[in-house]
Amino acid sequence: MGLFSFFKKDNVEEKKKEKDLAESHIEINRENCKACQRCVSVCPNNSFVIMDGKSSLKEDYICRDCKVCVAACPNHCINFVNFKS
Repeated sequence: MGLFSFFKKDNVEEKKKEKDLAESHIEINRENCKACQRCVSVCPNNSFVIMDGKSSLKEDYICRDCKVCVAACPNHCINFVNFKS
């Protein structure tokens, strides 16, 4: 195993992580959202904002799919969706 094979392995692992991020995301059922702001307060990435009295993601790429918001939502409005086959 040479020096460069070590770096190549890390690059493959990074690409796998990027692919996993692209294949999963958070969905919000805005009809059931009561704007309690729990998702806003618990999100470690500051991904949520309250707009028009409902919770929304600022940008999809900010969310790191930690699922803390899913556990915090009392109305079960936030779901983690995984597109892996």
